[in-house]
Amino acid sequence: MAAPAAALRAVLARAGMAAERSGRAAEAVRVVAAGKTKPVSMLRQLYDAGDRCFGENYVQEFVTNAPQLPEDVRWHFIGHLQSNKVKPLLAAVPNLDVVEGVDNEKTQILVPVTYDCMWISLLTHRVHIFQIANHLDRAVNCLGREPLKVLVQVNTSGEESKSGIDPSRCVDLAKHVKLACPHLIFSGLMTIGMKDYSSTPENFKALVNCKLEVCKALDIPAEQFELSMGMSGDFEQARNIETRPRNWVLLHTIGLLEFH
Repeated sequence: MAAPAAALRAVLARAGMAAERSGRAAEAVRVVAAGKTKPVSMLRQLYDAGDRCFGENYVQEFVTNAPQLPEDVRWHFIGHLQSNKVKPLLAAVPNLDVVEGVDNEKTQILVPVTYDCMWISLLTHRVHIFQIANHLDRAVNCLGREPLKVLVQVNTSGEESKSGIDPSRCVDLAKHVKLACPHLIFSGLMTIGMKDYSSTPENFKALVNCKLEVCKALDIPAEQFELSMGMSGDFEQARNIETRPRNWVLLHTIGLLEFH
């Protein structure tokens, strides 16, 4: 396994080449080094190697690791954020820069129905599409923080086990964040493709289509819109899909610290 600093250099080189192939400058790509259960000592090695953009997708690890690194780190929360974890996260990480994962929240409810002349209760889910955004907006205001950048997470692969809103609701949630959440800054969209990368081109194309719909509906210039798609194993495909040279693409190198 490569040392963290060497792994960082290798991924940055790959990202730079992928950017150039799609007509962008290497500097137009932001690589987010996600810890994914790795010790903070590894993150510190990446920091010492020059990286300043880190991500976590578990709140408990986030609030433990973030205070152990310098304040100039730009932290990203990646993935689904439960509403009851919003305020603890924002309070513990003042240098949280972006939440990549504003989506819906499912709550379990019991629905009474009749079956064979008997009343029974079925456990089902009710989806609250604006709940996470509203919790974030209120928490930012309550804590007196500067407005927080957010990306809406879209489930482009259609997997039940994966977080993210359906592409058909993308415009609705983006519009709500932009127009009804004054303490949030709607910055774009994010998605995570299938684990085996079998359909990532389609997943990424779907996100680009969502971007075009949101830009049109909200009159957002394409060059101001961020897309976050691609992990260590598939980000070159993401670069090939998104070809406009003035658009940002954020790369989740989730496996960066395990890069061989």
